[in-house]
Amino acid sequence: MHNENHNLTRRKLLQSMAITGAGALAAMPGFSVAQNSKGDAANNGAEQRSATKIVLKGNVNHSVSRWTYGDLSIQELCKTVKSLGFNAIDLVGPEDWPVLKQHGINSSMCNGAEISLEEGFIHTELHDELESRYLKHIDLVADAGYTNLICFSGNAKGMSQEQGLLNAVNGLKRILPYAQQRGVVIFMELFNSKIDHPDYMADNSAWGIELCKRLNSKHFSLLYDIYHMQINEGDIIRTIRENYQYFGHYHTAGVPGRHEIDASQELNYPAIAKAIVDTGFTGYLAQEFIPTPKTEAGRIESLKDAIQICDV
Repeated sequence: MHNENHNLTRRKLLQSMAITGAGALAAMPGFSVAQNSKGDAANNGAEQRSATKIVLKGNVNHSVSRWTYGDLSIQELCKTVKSLGFNAIDLVGPEDWPVLKQHGINSSMCNGAEISLEEGFIHTELHDELESRYLKHIDLVADAGYTNLICFSGNAKGMSQEQGLLNAVNGLKRILPYAQQRGVVIFMELFNSKIDHPDYMADNSAWGIELCKRLNSKHFSLLYDIYHMQINEGDIIRTIRENYQYFGHYHTAGVPGRHEIDASQELNYPAIAKAIVDTGFTGYLAQEFIPTPKTEAGRIESLKDAIQICDV
């Protein structure tokens, strides 16, 4: 690991994917930021992967976000996922789908249609470009046999939340009929605007839920990022219990810091996962924390621990 890589963020990586394709992630360095006890584990990644098989309960569909394990090639990440007993990776674009298919791994949240995290559906001047990009990508997703495709609101840039809703509805209505025709679901992710994504419009569950109500489509849903919503509004379990019908996908990470979801941080992930399962949720719960160990074996162990924590 190299120190200059520690400050790489999801924003930069997703922007890179939008420009160069998801395959660029295979060359991305890792994200270790601190040594911990897991970092003392054996360095042999292949041996570690073969030794990490766990038995899952079957109540949760587990996934892991591609960018958080950017130090592994897509082939290595697929092998790791299989060795841990689940079969899905989030935020993978078309260039890497053939590799996923070779390993029987699902692309649980597809990406690559977006312009950037800051430039999204609340911006009417981008609607023509977004429509073109998303219609093409909907075909790619459907033809590959996948279902979920991510989108973003974009930054407010002085726009009111009501105007953002009006604009997003108009923009999304240009692609949702075709998404329905092809059996694809468009997901807008909720981000915090306090720390990670300043000025992002969809920074609270109420705004996203209102967008869902106005669109009234089974082919539009919210990606409820637990880490982001804990930072911006908290009240995670009650929000999930009362609004689960609008949340079709979940992301995890520890608060504060966006690292492991263990006892070192403030969220009670076993209770959160149980609340999600109790709603009858059948979508994916994807790990999106940045692992802290310096060794590959330690980072894989972090993923194993997270899967077990959420496997209620």
